[in-house]
Amino acid sequence: MMTAQRMFQRKELKTVAALPAKATRAAMAALMISALTVSSTLAQTPGATPSATTPGSPPPDIAPAARPGQAILTVSAQFSGNRKPVRSGLVWRVLSESADGSPPKIIARSNNAEPSFPLDPGIYLLHAAYGFASATKRVTLGPQGLTDRLSISAGGLSLAGSIGETPIAPNLLNFSVFVPLQGNSEGRLVASSVKSGELIRLPEGTYHIVSTYGDSNAIQRSDVRVESGQVTQATLHHRAAQVTLKLVAGPGGEAFAGTAFSVLTPGGDVIREAIGAFPQVILAEGDYVLIARQEGQVFSRDFKVEAGRDRDIEVIAR
Repeated sequence: MMTAQRMFQRKELKTVAALPAKATRAAMAALMISALTVSSTLAQTPGATPSATTPGSPPPDIAPAARPGQAILTVSAQFSGNRKPVRSGLVWRVLSESADGSPPKIIARSNNAEPSFPLDPGIYLLHAAYGFASATKRVTLGPQGLTDRLSISAGGLSLAGSIGETPIAPNLLNFSVFVPLQGNSEGRLVASSVKSGELIRLPEGTYHIVSTYGDSNAIQRSDVRVESGQVTQATLHHRAAQVTLKLVAGPGGEAFAGTAFSVLTPGGDVIREAIGAFPQVILAEGDYVLIARQEGQVFSRDFKVEAGRDRDIEVIAR
């Protein structure tokens, strides 16, 4: 199950096919610098809109003075969905094309929302990265200067998890984001180790989300649609609980230290192993077998995990 909000309004999530990419000559050139944009993929601004200015964002550029013979190229970006200006999270690069067909070279860059570049008149490739999204355009700079704007088809995604109506602590959750391919929902990994509340900037499209609660088998999946110029806030609902494993001489007794525990499915598959007096394990709702080993002796019991019911699971040493 999953709950999503777009622009702080609850809305049912629907799986929508990802939009096909349009291959252009400029976009092909942008592939050459795609590896340089990874550092701008995540922003720590939960709840913000993609166009919001984040605390600590660099101030707008003050147009530098051009040397004799140079002109000023001033650029900005907007979301293709609502045409609102992109005010933060951008990484700009200006590339020059060579006459001999060699790869374009980066000659200027900026992290500001509306930078100005003093350049010699000529033809340039303008590249703007917004997290995992980007846009590229070929521009011609004349002696009089040029002001241009790129359109980026991108939005934001913020993830969280819950047990029923109770939020799950962010340190217990881990998300992975995939771009589905035909016949494979986990076609290509986009982002891993994503934490609750992080704002992930993504190209517009449909993504497959995998949420892992704890480090065992409490996993939930869902497809989410990211719209250009909007933030999708999605909560994945887990059906799991945290259990504390104990080997005791009698009900409610003191736990034996150094006990080796194994949690198995009824079919015998090992789900989790732990050593200690009372290790804590997060498990998906279902039936399990607990085996406890202590000083060469083996004890076991069957138990059931119910969603949201955290409790002790005692194995009686007899």
